[in-house]
Amino acid sequence: MPDTKTPTGLTSQYTAQVVADLERNAKEQERIGAEMEALQEQLDALRHDHAVLTNLHQALGATSALVETAPEPTAAPAVPRQKTSAKSAEGKRARTKKADAKKTDTAKTGAAKTGAAKSTAARTSAAKKPAAKATSDQPTLIELIRRYLTEQREPRSAAEVSTALGQTHPGRRIQTNVVRTSLENLVAKSHVHRAKQGSSVFYTAVDAEEPSVPSPSTEQPVKAEAGTAGD
Repeated sequence: MPDTKTPTGLTSQYTAQVVADLERNAKEQERIGAEMEALQEQLDALRHDHAVLTNLHQALGATSALVETAPEPTAAPAVPRQKTSAKSAEGKRARTKKADAKKTDTAKTGAAKTGAAKSTAARTSAAKKPAAKATSDQPTLIELIRRYLTEQREPRSAAEVSTALGQTHPGRRIQTNVVRTSLENLVAKSHVHRAKQGSSVFYTAVDAEEPSVPSPSTEQPVKAEAGTAGD
């Protein structure tokens, strides 16, 4: 009879390898997706700042352009004295008044734009300072995960950690895939143990408190000594 054990063993080995590769691929996709979400949030913040700075630059640029292009007074060429009529003198005075009024309006417009730009920048900086201070006061997600696992006596899955942290910190946006990626990073740094039970993965903190259980090896000598004393 032909021996069919070897092909069957190879098939099962290939199947296990393919399953392991699929799990590794799915976890890598989750990790990269979480990093992309974080980078997208940073990109949105940078775009917002860029828009504010662009408006401020345009306002300041318009004012500086008006100052740079202002005509400098030039000396009038020497001309022989002539008798001018009353009409030409009145026309010159009217043109001078119009030019002065135009310069005054331009200066007022530039000052108004500069004031508006400064007030916008002040409001933006004032709005960002409390948010930055509040963010710096809060612990990071890594710290929350390590603190939670340290307080647990049993291994926890990524979904359990995410649910517990979401209930404890309702004001924070905690996602399961981000928590799973953070847990894998802690495993890579040897801060967290990773154990697999069936199709589920559980995590335990390295410095978690373990329940003290009396060792049976230490009880036997005590019994022997008691028996010896009785004898």
